[in-house]
Amino acid sequence: TWHLTKIPQIVSKRTFSLDNPKFEAKTKLELNSVCGIECQRKLPVPSLSDLKDLLSYETVFENGTRTLTEVNVLGLVPDPSGNTTTQRSSRKKRQIYGTDSRFSIYDKRFMTNFPFNTAVKVSTGCSGILISPKHVLTAAHCLHNGKDYVKGSKRLRVGLMRTKSRGGTRKRKGAKRSRREQGTSDGTPSFQWTRVKSTHIPKGWFKGVSGDIALDYDYAVLELKRPHKRKYMDLGISPTIKMMPGSMIHFSGFDNDRSGQLVYRFCSISDESNDLFYQYCDAEPGATGSGVYLRLKEPNKKKWKRKIIAVYSGHQWVDINGEQQDYNVAVRITPLKYAQICFWIHGNDGNCTRG
Repeated sequence: TWHLTKIPQIVSKRTFSLDNPKFEAKTKLELNSVCGIECQRKLPVPSLSDLKDLLSYETVFENGTRTLTEVNVLGLVPDPSGNTTTQRSSRKKRQIYGTDSRFSIYDKRFMTNFPFNTAVKVSTGCSGILISPKHVLTAAHCLHNGKDYVKGSKRLRVGLMRTKSRGGTRKRKGAKRSRREQGTSDGTPSFQWTRVKSTHIPKGWFKGVSGDIALDYDYAVLELKRPHKRKYMDLGISPTIKMMPGSMIHFSGFDNDRSGQLVYRFCSISDESNDLFYQYCDAEPGATGSGVYLRLKEPNKKKWKRKIIAVYSGHQWVDINGEQQDYNVAVRITPLKYAQICFWIHGNDGNCTRG
């Protein structure tokens, strides 16, 4: 069951202009030497002052200008447990673990309907998910390498999936119904591309508590120039592994090794910290930025509801017991991150008090 959680409030304190970014960084979908499981156990619990700094955010506009917004955090209940993780055995160095458990979605009845049609492609080579009529959630490192914005993010676009069929010509008036119109599609998605109006990235991505880029803040929200008319997926607060049916999660994206295909996976989580999931999900670059979701029952209702509970950050090398090991990692949507993302979508209003 989805449990209602009281959400702290993020409010803007002041916004000021920054120098325009250079947009010269190279897109890098696999990160090295980031703070991993062992490192996270040693990190201090962020103070309220730290959190205000980490949750302040940059906004980049389509004309290349940039602002920094400082925020206040109201109504926060501190977590006394710190950055706890569960110790598990290490794994082999692969992005596909054992038998490849991914499913390519070919049937356009699935591809063009909820929840699969909420998956989008980001022009820098990542995936994302629709979270409002005008907003997309993705990974921060798809847009920024911790020092500068990547080259492709200056004229950023988002591709909404549509299916293309064999042929491509319209039916002439009076002509017999073609095979294309009878629905004999090859199932390959094409994309309707939309320009991005602005991009929000938390300051915690640029410099985490450890002084280096922190996976905890590897998320970003893109505001589209024009709204879409598709069903989008709601945000949810990430439950602990114990509260998930079978510790299993779902996500769909556009893996690079399966070009032109939407790839779905239903897979298990092996470890967690307060901000991250470490999982056995098979995925390749290109799926980075996908929305990780669960299907649980609404409180006091028999109705099932899917909600996004994390952002897939990708295949990352992390320090464990002094050695570099690899995991597929997702960034959990905590009450604070829920408050921030909700604030980016709605602004200062009452839509973000409960998640």
